[in-house]
Amino acid sequence: MTPRIRRLGLPVLTASVLALATACGGGGGGSTAAESSAKPGEKIKLTVDLFGDFGFKPLYEEYKKTHPNVAIVENVTQFNDHHSNLVKRLATNAGAGDVAAVEVGYISTFTAQPGKFTDLKQYGLDKRQADYLDWKWQQGLSKDGTQVLGLGTDVGGLAMCYRKDLFKKAGLPEDRTEVAALWPTWEQYIETGKKFAGANVAGAKFVDSPGEILRAMVNQAPVGLYDAQDNIIVDSNPEVKKAWDLSNRLTQEGLTAKLAAFSPPWNTGFAKGSFATIICPAWMTGFIQEQAKDASGKWDIAAVPGGSGNSGGSHLMVPKQSKHPKEAAELIDFLTSKDNQAKVFKEEGTFPSIPSLYDDPSIQNFTKPFFGDAPIGKIYSDAAKALKPQHLGPKEADVRTAIGNGLGRVEQGKQSPDEAWAQVLEDVKKIK
Repeated sequence: MTPRIRRLGLPVLTASVLALATACGGGGGGSTAAESSAKPGEKIKLTVDLFGDFGFKPLYEEYKKTHPNVAIVENVTQFNDHHSNLVKRLATNAGAGDVAAVEVGYISTFTAQPGKFTDLKQYGLDKRQADYLDWKWQQGLSKDGTQVLGLGTDVGGLAMCYRKDLFKKAGLPEDRTEVAALWPTWEQYIETGKKFAGANVAGAKFVDSPGEILRAMVNQAPVGLYDAQDNIIVDSNPEVKKAWDLSNRLTQEGLTAKLAAFSPPWNTGFAKGSFATIICPAWMTGFIQEQAKDASGKWDIAAVPGGSGNSGGSHLMVPKQSKHPKEAAELIDFLTSKDNQAKVFKEEGTFPSIPSLYDDPSIQNFTKPFFGDAPIGKIYSDAAKALKPQHLGPKEADVRTAIGNGLGRVEQGKQSPDEAWAQVLEDVKKIK
């Protein structure tokens, strides 16, 4: 995995690690946060724990110009290791950084443990509420809504990235508006895939794998894996079963390259042109550009089937273990500011969670030559505006893992879709 990798579609923390998170959680279980252990003017070190390149390094240098007494150390680990380590460090009350990033698939796991994190309201960061999309702000609050535990960095508004050259070889249109018209629905997306497969484009399948397709479909539904009372409803929500069936049709029709997201073969698949389409939240554009360096001008971006959706996005939190919670909170405030979210979007592709930016000309008019000068800013602004929030349950990531594992068994030929679904339902029942 390269440093730029930031998000994983179907998180795979183990059940035992998530159980540890539950055991160490609770309302008042953490140590009490001190204002700061630093004396006026004393040199201090802040450790920032991330799961990839968030594009913060230039911002640290800016921050230090006005905070010369602060040294910032960034620790970057792989996605699953990062979240697993955070769970364990909270459980033992040792080893966590001053600032910790948490991806949306895990945010409800950690906000359920308010005693383990600093209430950023203590340092006035509740003033930032008016900046944010309402649902993004709510995701960072404690379950009872009284504590501000994390500030959002970005949202993963959806689009579909596609290879124009491969579409041309398949006799499909290349223009992004015409491409979007091919698939207003997911059923039509599959039909387009069958046309692509029928053209027998050498070395290329229609899509990388079904996992992110399923996640996109579920995320577009009014209600996902949990209801508002935190009950898992995988077995009773028809939208989840529909997403399961349609995702498996991609496998059954031979449309997937069988490349698991963020695996080394998947990384190589970008460079080799092994698939023609991929679910493309804003942050994915930076990853594609890194992995497919020689494919500039071959990729483009169109609207996603269903019109909108969200995949990914993160929050920054301050574990109670921090010896410098005040300075850590100030750093979070700086990194997530309106200006800095705009800067990171232009450099890294992570789309802001501050809606006042969506109509800003510098965002609306932003393009990327790599994607044929696609109007990246407008595409993702429109997607973000159309987003409808979905309730996330306390074991969201674990449930997604069970479903993702089932899709993998079908793709590997180990089970039929019906057999895999039956096992998914049994696995989900064990998630408490």
